[in-house]
Amino acid sequence: MSRTPVDPTTTPAWQALTAHHEAMTPDLREWFAADPQRAQRFTRTVGDLHVDLSKNLISDETLGLLLELAEQVGLAERIEAMLSGEHINVTEDRAVLHTALRRPAGATPPLVVDGQDVDTDVQGVLDKVYAFAEQVRSGAWTGVTGKPVATVVNIGIGGSDLGPVMAYEALKPFVQEGLEVRFVSNIDPTDIAETVADLDPATTLFIVASKTFTTLETLTNARLARAWLWRRLAEAGAIEDTDEARAEAVAKHFVAVSTALDKVAAFGIDPSNAFGFWDWVGGRYSMDSAIGTSLAIAIGPDAFGQLLAGFHAVDEHLRHVPFARNVPVLMGLLNVWYVNFWGAHTHAVLPYDQHLHRFPAYLQQLTMESNGKSVRWDGSPATTQTGEVFWGEPGTNGQHAFYQLIHQGTRMIPADFIAMAHPAHPLVDVDAPGRPDVHELFLSNFFAQTKALAFGKTADEVRAEGTAAAIVPARVFSGNRPTTSIMAPALTPSVLGQLVALYEHITFVQGIVWGIDSFDQWGVELGKKLALEIAPAVAGDRDALTAQDPSTRGLIDFYLTHRRASPDADD
Repeated sequence: MSRTPVDPTTTPAWQALTAHHEAMTPDLREWFAADPQRAQRFTRTVGDLHVDLSKNLISDETLGLLLELAEQVGLAERIEAMLSGEHINVTEDRAVLHTALRRPAGATPPLVVDGQDVDTDVQGVLDKVYAFAEQVRSGAWTGVTGKPVATVVNIGIGGSDLGPVMAYEALKPFVQEGLEVRFVSNIDPTDIAETVADLDPATTLFIVASKTFTTLETLTNARLARAWLWRRLAEAGAIEDTDEARAEAVAKHFVAVSTALDKVAAFGIDPSNAFGFWDWVGGRYSMDSAIGTSLAIAIGPDAFGQLLAGFHAVDEHLRHVPFARNVPVLMGLLNVWYVNFWGAHTHAVLPYDQHLHRFPAYLQQLTMESNGKSVRWDGSPATTQTGEVFWGEPGTNGQHAFYQLIHQGTRMIPADFIAMAHPAHPLVDVDAPGRPDVHELFLSNFFAQTKALAFGKTADEVRAEGTAAAIVPARVFSGNRPTTSIMAPALTPSVLGQLVALYEHITFVQGIVWGIDSFDQWGVELGKKLALEIAPAVAGDRDALTAQDPSTRGLIDFYLTHRRASPDADD
């Protein structure tokens, strides 16, 4: 495998794409009229996902040149390098093996990396997670009062929170009745305080998710949760206010997802109740590892296994399907097409499924932490624009908020629309004329939006509606706004796994074209380090305050002045 990334701008394909873009005048109306088979020719399938690429600004020539670019930057070689365990995360000298988390038991040939049997390691942890999940779900795991668990509180941040909370929300119809999972991530004390305020400590289980068990936000919230547990149990007379009783309470009400067993034990958690993972799993790729323990409890091992199978189906698609029909490859290349040749700065992901309301937030970390880089994996400066801002909200909420910009703004915003054929809650509006099926009404919006974005409305069409001449320009829609439509039969655990893996690999493909390491995140570290250095100044250390820059010093002074003036400053 080449250790030096190919500069994509030097490839013949890049030069051809540049010329192709300059010569292109997009006209989706004309393209569809001239080619009745366009939708069929540009539709692909991966697993249960039906992916319509036909409303993108592409022709057969565009796709051909993008596929040549993939070949010339060595994409196939890099895919195989990742899946076989080569250390493609070069700045941390690590393999990138989140795909190993969803390999089925007994997969052949076995995956051995750096002398370690990865399959055996993964299945061992998975078996342990499943066994624990069944204990909680069956009521066999009880707190100090003998009551079973009713609420699981997952304490983590970043990848230890965004993936599990997104998946829990997406799969709520599969959650066992009588079980609830809540999530705490923010170090803002409001988060932990309001999350536990109405809980019964006797039926609450905390999962502390931190690989190193040193994450500032997570450990702070874990200590606050522990203090809450002790206080509330003591107030209820469930435990005595002794060290022994407190230790027993923690052992019964806390487990960990971590590999730092010494720190886990020092906190009071029995190391046998710690579930590990590996340095080849990046946080934003970890929801299908032990980080997903809260989800495994909620939906059960069978459904969690279906989630993993969905992931694996897309992994196999990436590895084995020719690039011309390979959905993550094509969608990744299309994102490069829009970022580097059309100047797109953002990318909207618009799920027409309320259960996917946290999916755009999850993708923000996945995509922007991965590809927000300005140097290539060999340390040289990036030669292209890299990354884009991912954002979105579920439809139809977004239609009444920001779709105006997508339809008529001056910026190109490629958008992915996601919908399910079967709703989780099939309802009929019995009091409306015609008793409409509400899901059909909902999906009518899904279909209409991509049609409007693609084909727009001309001035002649606006005038034909009797619109006053002065208003016509404001009611014209240019069209030619690119979208991809993704549909599936229903939002099942398998389909969710497929969606997540699809975007994981889209992100990877873009990173390979740009020659960047999509699996480190050094940009996250500086602010965390400075926060620790600034903390003494915030606490009132005048010497530490004096050492700050004038802006930071002024902001801290404002805080100190107003915090001290508050009547509850010492509470």
